[in-house]
Amino acid sequence: MAKGLGFELFVSRLSSYTTNQGLKNLFSQFGAVTEARLVKDPKTQRPKGFGFVTFEKETHAQKALKSMNGRNLQC
Repeated sequence: MAKGLGFELFVSRLSSYTTNQGLKNLFSQFGAVTEARLVKDPKTQRPKGFGFVTFEKETHAQKALKSMNGRNLQC
């Protein structure tokens, strides 16, 4: 990945009650999160149960991946 663009993780198995801010708060414990976004259905605007979290540093993304991989997330 090019320098300065951040390091993005795909996050799945999210509750339908998850918000962008909740996702950001959950992953910010691992380092600086530049963006957290849920993918929504274009017709209903309801979350599809997955999204992306972008970190400033690769080490933070790796730490989050190692810690959160396989867990059911409530945020």
